[in-house]
Amino acid sequence: ANNLTAVTEFFLLGFQVSHNLRILLFSLFLVVYCGTICGNLLIITLVSTSKTLHTPMYFFISQLSISDILVITDMVPNMLHVQMNNGGTITFTGCLIQLYFLSSSEIFECFLLTVMSYDRYVAICNPLRYTSIMTNTCCVILTIICWLPGFSITLFYTITIAKLNFCGPNIIDHLFCDLLPLLELACSETFSVHLQIYVLGIPIIIIPTAIIVVSYTYIIITVLSIPSITGRQKAFSTCSSHLIVVSIFYWTIFSIYFIPKKSQTLSRSKILSLLYTVFTPLINPLIYSLRNKDIRKSVQERLTKSFICGNCS
Repeated sequence: ANNLTAVTEFFLLGFQVSHNLRILLFSLFLVVYCGTICGNLLIITLVSTSKTLHTPMYFFISQLSISDILVITDMVPNMLHVQMNNGGTITFTGCLIQLYFLSSSEIFECFLLTVMSYDRYVAICNPLRYTSIMTNTCCVILTIICWLPGFSITLFYTITIAKLNFCGPNIIDHLFCDLLPLLELACSETFSVHLQIYVLGIPIIIIPTAIIVVSYTYIIITVLSIPSITGRQKAFSTCSSHLIVVSIFYWTIFSIYFIPKKSQTLSRSKILSLLYTVFTPLINPLIYSLRNKDIRKSVQERLTKSFICGNCS
């Protein structure tokens, strides 16, 4: 074991395609990255400056935007380098940092989507008590509770991974340092790491999923009891965006981490990984902005004010 050479960096293969296709993928990733940053910054700015958006639902949406910016900034810059150069190196420390922030954001989003479903449950099933339950203090506390497990739990098993021996090969046939491809390269026993991941990860997935299902069960029962068709449509419209985001998030997570790897090709695994690391952070602000009247109204007011101020000057 003493003769083994410790790996200090990994080589990410990315998509091994022709030069023209690499340029096309590079351009696509760059456009998506810029669009994601702009879209999420727009939501954060609108929520923080528009008084009509100073509600718990939009506060949580702005937190989701922060998480999306964190994920795509953690992933895409190095991904652009890898794709443009038909592969690229990343240091062992850089690989662990990339894995840490990706996993932290995933866990945070899992908890945040649960909190958002509870917010919709209170708003629809207990509307008279909504303002007394979902106070500013309550929203801040719930957000902190969402952030803390992500950063603390991920730190726990990232340190464990850092203690593993990596002696070669150092080639990762992936776009970034994901958990499973990294563990496959370890020379030492990874049973303890897998055990930690399952012991900590399964409750993180199952408990929030159960809360979301229960919340929406009560929401559906309450909405169906509304006599007015208009009232039902209005109630469902406040939940539709959140349901779409939840469906996309859990579908991609389950596809990557719970479907047996033997049933997936490497190319399919890479494409699915792109969905939750690159395209989901872009889709989220589009869903909440295009399907949300309040946000569209705030954007129009901003544009009108800018136009008036521009004419005045």
